[in-house]
Amino acid sequence: MPSTQDSAIKLSVTRGYGRDIPLDEFLEELKAMGIVAVDLVSPKDWATVHKHGLAVSLGSGAGMGLRKGFNRTDLHDDLVADYSKVINAAADAGVGSLICFSGNRDGMDDATGLRNCAEGLKRLMPLCEEKGITLVMELLNSKLNHPGYMCDHTDWGVRLCKAIGSERFKLLYDIYHMQIMEGNVISTIRNNIDYIADFHVAGNPGRHEPDDTQEIYYPAVMQAIVDSGYDGYVAFEFSPAKRNPSHQERLESLRKSVEICAV
Repeated sequence: MPSTQDSAIKLSVTRGYGRDIPLDEFLEELKAMGIVAVDLVSPKDWATVHKHGLAVSLGSGAGMGLRKGFNRTDLHDDLVADYSKVINAAADAGVGSLICFSGNRDGMDDATGLRNCAEGLKRLMPLCEEKGITLVMELLNSKLNHPGYMCDHTDWGVRLCKAIGSERFKLLYDIYHMQIMEGNVISTIRNNIDYIADFHVAGNPGRHEPDDTQEIYYPAVMQAIVDSGYDGYVAFEFSPAKRNPSHQERLESLRKSVEICAV
């Protein structure tokens, strides 16, 4: 297995993974592991991440959370105003992408939700294209962790990308979530890589370390991502199997996961 210095994968980790570790300390530990970016970083921390020489691979800070998203037309005006503000801030800060969500179904059919999401997100595409910012909608499982979430299958997300018709809207393919919803991870990635702008990594079951206690064989998944020509970031977003790990145990768990995924 190659070292992180030789890895073809640009590894990242979500800020939430180290939420209990002081940010400056966490960032220095990431650099020592060969991690080059941080995912899901709020605007207040963008400058600190950059100060340490790491990239913000995916920004957060806009929207109303997972459940209230672009599938609700009554929320469009507020969402567009909020995202417009954060898109401008991201462009000024050198952050290239922001996360967004479909929202929950709450009785809405998927065709209506897709149409509504496309309508709202299209309003932001001119600004995204002008500023060079990509909005990235996360694929989440609705079977276990997020009941009712609408963007819960790759096919639905890809159809939304096609309906919007801009390179500035893509998907966050969370491997854990999509293993639960649809499986067939490697083929799905190969067939839809043009619509994916970010990956999240965790094992299944339990969303633990991506090691040999889990059913997803990550070296093969990582190699498939490399072979697809993808040149974006792949971010760890898992919970250590050990309950209540210390800071050092949490960092060691991450370090071992880096070794597994640095293909």
